[in-house]
Amino acid sequence: MTTDLVSAQSPVLNLRDRLEYPEAGVLSKVLFQDSACQYTLFCLAQGTEISEHTATRNATVQVLEGTGTLTLKGEAVPLTPGAFVFMEANAPHALQASSNLAFLLTLSATV
Repeated sequence: MTTDLVSAQSPVLNLRDRLEYPEAGVLSKVLFQDSACQYTLFCLAQGTEISEHTATRNATVQVLEGTGTLTLKGEAVPLTPGAFVFMEANAPHALQASSNLAFLLTLSATV
């Protein structure tokens, strides 16, 4: 069972306070989820790679800090602070963190 970090009773969360980088690999924290969406904070250690995969839901990536490259449908998309990327459901994608990289991933219901 996942405990949401935000809720109707506690609706505000400072994402910077939740950034925590592992020595290697990925650390993810589900901030909130319901039947329509899921918000997850990802912190990747420098050099971490996530191999190509797909998701059955539409998604967005909002980069908070760090740098990396998202390969989306075979095209390289630079990830820098402030970048916002939309990924349609079932779009193949992979990721590499050039430095410690933090982003908010939002999965939403498809229409």
